[in-house]
Amino acid sequence: MKIMLFLILVSLTVAVGFLLAYLFAARDGQFDDEYTPAIRMLFDDNITEEQEKQDEALNPSLCVKLNNSSTTTK
Repeated sequence: MKIMLFLILVSLTVAVGFLLAYLFAARDGQFDDEYTPAIRMLFDDNITEEQEKQDEALNPSLCVKLNNSSTTTK
């Protein structure tokens, strides 16, 4: 019976800890931006020539394979 009381007290302590963490995050502005995360995946990333050159310099064989497969497949 004592273990049941101990487990209830521990679970209540953990629950209060999570509640305090949530309240701290909400007060700190963690959840303020509700619109942008929902549409962020819809925006295109603009890849510049400099980024393409960096990617090719890191792994040129992969870029050749990707370029060949995109030109041969229609």
